Amino acid sequence: MKIREIMRTPVIAVKPSDTVDKVLEIMNREKIHGTPIVNENNNLLGIIVKADIHRFLMEPGHYKSCPVEWVMTKEVVKAQADEEIIEVAKKLRSKDVIALPIVEGNVLVGLVSIEDIVDYFLESNKQRYPAGS
Repeated sequence: MKIREIMRTPVIAVKPSDTVDKVLEIMNREKIHGTPIVNENNNLLGIIVKADIHRFLMEPGHYKSCPVEWVMTKEVVKAQADEEIIEVAKKLRSKDVIALPIVEGNVLVGLVSIEDIVDYFLESNKQRYPAGS
């Protein structure tokens, strides 16, 4: 099965010019721990997670006006929408990340987290491992 079958859409994404303050507000409101950064064509440019923001806050700076592009991770671990779920699961584990943006080319089309992968495997093995066993 392809990852596109379980990825979450639409994805909450932000622009590189959005401020760290605004991004943190979005994360708190949406109850998410990270978000991809995209340009006006929805091309993936980076990702920012709360841990990035917390590291940033340890340094003196302009929290309310600093653009997210100063803080975001630019070397993004991502998956293509046509990759097999098991391959994406291996990538999540080997790269030690909690979520991957899903792209077609470089255009953001979805997001998949460790929880999504676990839910998929639990659901697909329901008969072998019934609840409570």
